[in-house]
Amino acid sequence: MASNKPAPEAPSAYELDDRGAFAGPGYAGGDAEFDGDGPWEEWDPTEGSVRPVRGKHRVAKQRGGGLARSGTVLGVGVIAAVGAGGMASAEDRPPVPISMPDVGGMVHDLADSLPDAASLPGVGALISDSGGHSATSADSATSAAATSAADESGPLSRTAARTDASGSGDGAGEALRSRILQQADAQQGAAEEEAREAAEGAAVKQAAVEAAAAKKTAEQAETAKQAAEQEAKRKAEEAARQKAEAARLAELAKSFIAPVSSYTLTASFGQAGDRWAADHTGQDFAAPTGTPVKAVHSGTITQAGWAGSYGYRIVLTLDDGTELWFCHLSSMVKTSGKVSTGDVIGRVGATGNVTGPHLHLEVRPDAGSPIDPMPWLRDHGVNV
Repeated sequence: MASNKPAPEAPSAYELDDRGAFAGPGYAGGDAEFDGDGPWEEWDPTEGSVRPVRGKHRVAKQRGGGLARSGTVLGVGVIAAVGAGGMASAEDRPPVPISMPDVGGMVHDLADSLPDAASLPGVGALISDSGGHSATSADSATSAAATSAADESGPLSRTAARTDASGSGDGAGEALRSRILQQADAQQGAAEEEAREAAEGAAVKQAAVEAAAAKKTAEQAETAKQAAEQEAKRKAEEAARQKAEAARLAELAKSFIAPVSSYTLTASFGQAGDRWAADHTGQDFAAPTGTPVKAVHSGTITQAGWAGSYGYRIVLTLDDGTELWFCHLSSMVKTSGKVSTGDVIGRVGATGNVTGPHLHLEVRPDAGSPIDPMPWLRDHGVNV
């Protein structure tokens, strides 16, 4: 272990002379000068040989000029002097030179008598005992850096650094707050835009659905309208046809008549019997012998005479080529030439292959095979 001379004990502030220099034994200008020699003792820099530090303050190094400073005490004093409303007034006044004694020896004696920093005007607002620290980690780091830099330049610079750090922290917090609000506004704007686009898409889809439904309804209505128009047209055409047919039949009724006025329908067309070789080829009108037989329509008598099993027969050819055969006549009144509707051309009889007096009428279109006379007569307005 090194053997060193024990360190001299720091003088008390009360040992300064009128000039502010140290006075006392062992110092220049004191009662006795420090001789620089003496007996050497073994020095162990342990807790027992080092003067204990009282309170939370540290003693700053003594620099050239003989001025010792304490960062905490002097800083608190300056802040207390310019705190609250005093700082504003201090800014408007010219700087005043301050002559201060070296208070290195007074630190420990005055530490206990100083008031609490939180109770000082303008300082308590900077210290929050109940609400905790409101500064962010960035503000704390900035304040610590500013305080550390200010330790090298004195209490006033350290106070200014703390003030600048606080201002910088407020600026950083305001920037962070502004950035957060901008992000929130951007997110809200994006959400509103997305909601607007979704609403527009839903409106477009709904409009498309409604348009499709309206189109389908219009098509159905158009189809129903066309069907109704076609049905009305069909009914109108049917009514017109029936009216035209009625008019035609009415006109034909004037030109077509039944062959006899009083009769009884007996053997019909196609009926089988032993009196003829094949099925019956005409319609029989039973009537007493001598009943007048009339021309059904105007035409020309092309044949008249005996026809075997038909007895006496008259063939009346109409203008369209249809032949009407009047058979089993008892007598023939006209045997040739033009005749008009209703002219008497013969009389009912029972000549030929018959069982009693009747008129056998056949209808042969275009002088061909016979057809049923009853529908033909009805088609020409004859009610038989």
